[in-house]
Amino acid sequence: MEEKELKLFAGFASVTTEEWEAKINADLKGRDYDKALIWKTYEGFNVRPYYRQENLENLKYLDNLPGEFPFVRGNNKNNNEWLIRQNIPVNNFETANKKALDILNKGVNSIGFMFDKCTKISKNDLAILLKDISIEAVEINFVCSCENCNCAVEFAEFAAGKNLNNNNKITASASIDPIASLVLKGKLETLAFENLKTAIEKTRMLKNFRVIGVNGKIFADSGSSIVQELAFSLAQGAEYLTQLTGSGLSVDEVAKNIKFNLGIGNNYFMEIAKLRAARLLWAKIVEAYSPECNCSAKMIVHSETNIHNKTIYDPYVNMLRTQTEAMSAVLGGTHSITVLPFNTFYENTTGFSERIARNQQLLLKEEVHLNKIVDPSAGSYYIESLTDSLAEQTWELFLEVQEKGGFIAAFKEGFIQEQIQATAGKRCQNIALRRETVLGTNQFPDFTEKLDKELEDSVFEPLDKTIEGAEVKTLKPYRGAQAFETLRYKTDIYSRTNKRPVAFMLTIGNLAMRKARAQFSCNFFAVAGFEVIDNNGFATIEEGVAAAKAKNADIVVVCSSDDEYEIAPEIAKLLDNEILVIAGNPACKAELESKGIDNFIHVRSNILEDLRSYQSKLGVEI
Repeated sequence: MEEKELKLFAGFASVTTEEWEAKINADLKGRDYDKALIWKTYEGFNVRPYYRQENLENLKYLDNLPGEFPFVRGNNKNNNEWLIRQNIPVNNFETANKKALDILNKGVNSIGFMFDKCTKISKNDLAILLKDISIEAVEINFVCSCENCNCAVEFAEFAAGKNLNNNNKITASASIDPIASLVLKGKLETLAFENLKTAIEKTRMLKNFRVIGVNGKIFADSGSSIVQELAFSLAQGAEYLTQLTGSGLSVDEVAKNIKFNLGIGNNYFMEIAKLRAARLLWAKIVEAYSPECNCSAKMIVHSETNIHNKTIYDPYVNMLRTQTEAMSAVLGGTHSITVLPFNTFYENTTGFSERIARNQQLLLKEEVHLNKIVDPSAGSYYIESLTDSLAEQTWELFLEVQEKGGFIAAFKEGFIQEQIQATAGKRCQNIALRRETVLGTNQFPDFTEKLDKELEDSVFEPLDKTIEGAEVKTLKPYRGAQAFETLRYKTDIYSRTNKRPVAFMLTIGNLAMRKARAQFSCNFFAVAGFEVIDNNGFATIEEGVAAAKAKNADIVVVCSSDDEYEIAPEIAKLLDNEILVIAGNPACKAELESKGIDNFIHVRSNILEDLRSYQSKLGVEI
C-alpha cells in the first residue's frame, strides 16, 4: 500500500495578508496602526508587527547553503561551532601564562592576550607566555593598542622555531589596527600601512594567522546604531583592502588576514541578523576586488559583549544581558565570543565573575547544543527580513562613505563622528526620558542597594584616548547608564556623612490611582538613590502630613487622582521646608502652578534632569 502524504494543516483555510490586516485594524479600534505596532529603529528602517512568506520573495540568497558564497548562512557547512575566548591582561608574562593554563582546563579554547602599553615582545617573552600551551590546539590572539606592535612577526618566528609538523593547524590573530588609532587617538601613523604590509609578508608561513583587526566594536560602544557599526566596519575593512592591494599585496592575501571584532548589543534578533548581513556584504565587497578564490570572501568575526548597555548598579543584571547577547552571536554564526565578566566595568574581575562568563557560553554548547545546528535562524520570516533590511541600509551608508573617499577620508572630514554622535544623542535622550530602559538604573532600581566602595571618576566618564597633537575629533566609548550612575553615586557619597534624602508618598483618595502613582513615584526617586516610603493611604491630608513629618521627609509626593488634586494647595500650607511634588500631569496643572505648586513628575518627565534638580534643591553635593 502506498503511503499517503499527510498535510498537517490541510483542514484549515489559508489566511491572506489583507485578512490579517483587516483583523488587526478591527482590534485596534481606531488607534493609529503605525504608532501602535510599527517599531521605528535606530537603524533607519521600520519593523512590522509580523512577517509572512511573501516578504521573502525577492531575497536571492535563500537558496545558498551554509558554507557557500556569499556565506549569509555561515562559514561552516556541518556545524555551528564557535570558540570560547577569555581575555587575559598581560602585565607579567609568567603570571599571564599561569592564568592561561588554568582557564584552558575550564572550557576555554581561545585566549586573548591583552597589552595595554606598547611593549616590544621578544621570542623569549613568548616562550614564557606560551609555555606548555599547545598552539595547534588553542587559538592565540594578541590584542595591543599599539599600531607598531611586533607581536605578529615574533609569534610567526616563534611558531616556526617550534618545528611543528603542520603549521596550518595554528589559528591565531594579532588584531593590528592602525585605523583604530585614528578613531580613538586622533592620528594615523605615517608608516602604518607599510608596517602592516611587512607584518603580513613576514607571517605568510602561518596560513590561519590573521594580522589585521577591524575593531568595529568601538563604534557600538560609542553609541552607534547597528547599521552604523556595520557600515563603518565594512568601510574600514575596504580601506585595508584598497591600501594594501595598492601596495602590491593580492586581495586574497589581504582579505585572509582580516578579522572583524564586532560588539554584541541587547537587540537580540537584530544582532543575529547583523552577523548574517555582515557576511553577505563583506563577501560582495571582496568579490569586487576579483579574488582568485571565493573562500577569501569569508568574513571571520570575533564577537565581544558591548560595554554600552552595562551597569555598575544592580550589576548582576549584566549577566542576563550578556547571556542573551552571547546567544544572539552564536545564532548569527560568529567565529568566537568573549563574554565580558559582569564586573569588568568598575573593578578587577574575580574568579567568580570570570567563571560565570565562561559558563555562559559552555551552557549554550553543552546544554542547549547550539553548536550542532548550522544557521538555526534560517527561514525565519522575521530574521530573514531583518537581515535584508540591515543589508540594504548598511550598504547605502557604506556607499556614502566610499563616495567621500573611503573610511579615512570620511573620518577626517568628521562625517563618521557626526553620524555616530547623532545616534548616541538620541539614545542618551531616550534613556533620560526612559523610552529606552536600562534595567536597575533608570527603571526598576534596587531600592536597598547602596554603593559603599570608592570608585574612580573614570568609571563614570567616556573613555578618552585622544593624544596630544590629534588631527581629528575622536570617538569616546561610554556606557549609556553613566549619567544615572553619577547621579546615584552622588547621593550615596553624600549619605555617608549626611541623612539620605527621603521621599514620602502621601497617598490619598482614589485607591487605584494612588497606588499606581505611588509605585511610579517610588521608582522615580529610587533611581537617584533616595530613600522612598510608600503608604497604603491616609484618610485626611492632616494625617498624611503628620506622618511625613514623623518620618523626617525631605520630599512629600501627593499621589491621588487628577480630580482630587485640588487638595494640593491645602497640603502645601501644612508643610514647612519639605518639597511638595504632584505625581502626574493633571488637567489642573496650570491652576496649581498659579498657586505656587511647580513640581510634577510623570511619564513624560526627563527623569535625569528632574532628579538633578531635586538633588540641587536638597543640597546633595560631594
